[in-house]
Amino acid sequence: MIRELSLVIFLVCVHTCSSLDENRRKLSTHERIRADGYPSQYFDLITSDGYILQVNRIPRGRRDFFDFRRRPIVFLQHGLQSSANAFLGIDVDTSLAYNLADRGFDVWLGNSRGVENSRRHLFLDPDSDSTKRQFWDFTFEEIALIDLPRMIDFALSHTGQDKLHYVGHSQGGTVFLILNSRKPEYNKKFTSAHLLAGVGYQDHFPSWLIAQAAARSDVIRALTYLLGYVEILGPSDDGKSNFDELVNAASTSDIQPKNALWDLISIIKQAMDEMSRAKAGINGAAVKQYAHYGQNIRDKSFRSYDHGLLQNLVRYGSITPPEYDLSKIAVDMTMHYTLGDILLGEQDVLAMAEAIPNCKVRRVAREDFSHTDFVRARDSKELVYEYVIDDLKRRK
Repeated sequence: MIRELSLVIFLVCVHTCSSLDENRRKLSTHERIRADGYPSQYFDLITSDGYILQVNRIPRGRRDFFDFRRRPIVFLQHGLQSSANAFLGIDVDTSLAYNLADRGFDVWLGNSRGVENSRRHLFLDPDSDSTKRQFWDFTFEEIALIDLPRMIDFALSHTGQDKLHYVGHSQGGTVFLILNSRKPEYNKKFTSAHLLAGVGYQDHFPSWLIAQAAARSDVIRALTYLLGYVEILGPSDDGKSNFDELVNAASTSDIQPKNALWDLISIIKQAMDEMSRAKAGINGAAVKQYAHYGQNIRDKSFRSYDHGLLQNLVRYGSITPPEYDLSKIAVDMTMHYTLGDILLGEQDVLAMAEAIPNCKVRRVAREDFSHTDFVRARDSKELVYEYVIDDLKRRK
């Protein structure tokens, strides 16, 4: 009897926890932080080119509501097709943001243009046929050189501090590398940086399938634009997305070459499947963001977007896009990587660390740890976060 009762209680708990997790994911970042018992603030910032970005803040820990002492800032920046929610974790205990807040840090969470909290513009509608091409005409370089400094400067100005710590996952690492190489004056605003699978060099890209698709990046982008797709949107509440529409278009359209479209679909499907397995919220992203990564994989480079010979001459003054010079980065940095990552190779991490004057590397001690595990695995706290937090505490 006791055994049967225990089983019933266990099943009820599993169902209840699952429902709570699902409801938690449907909340906005601000609502979710408050529901988890933490003080929450958010700010809407306007960029120089009119995008409206939301920045979230957890100023204190869960038990420090009346402790208003100034705390060191840690700024967290998400990856591609993600948002600030990525750092809130599967639950409170596995959240990097909450663990930092409880350990004495003032935690700020950025949201780059196009994601759920920042899918806004003063004049452009991301869904309107007349303006969506303009809205989604950006890559990670605009996020690096416009969005990120806007958010960083606001966090420092709002708190009256001169420096902060930075943690970036995936594209959050990409934009950090670009910002500090193209705008070296920002180096002095960072006390330290931890890049979690921060994508930069791609000379030794680990996925053969994605590398083959990347070889046709320009064709893929041209075809998707011709079909009217400028955004890759994550699933909505009904489970549908414009990704499903793109699959249908690739099946029925007479546009050639169809194999290029199927290459794009394969890439996005892999990313979505991995994020779904990790129960991560999937946000919108510009097709051009994918194309920029694809160009760098194809060309074995880390450089600005390639617009073609003539446009490159107009924009850059040369027929090829300029490289991002990592030797200009002076921030004390740690690059965390894993052998189980299909989007970032060990050789590229080591090469970046050699190019950056004050950089060290750290391999995660689980070989099948994946790209998204940095923000979604239950053992990420043990394998990654404790090291990061201890390092930041040492620098306070």
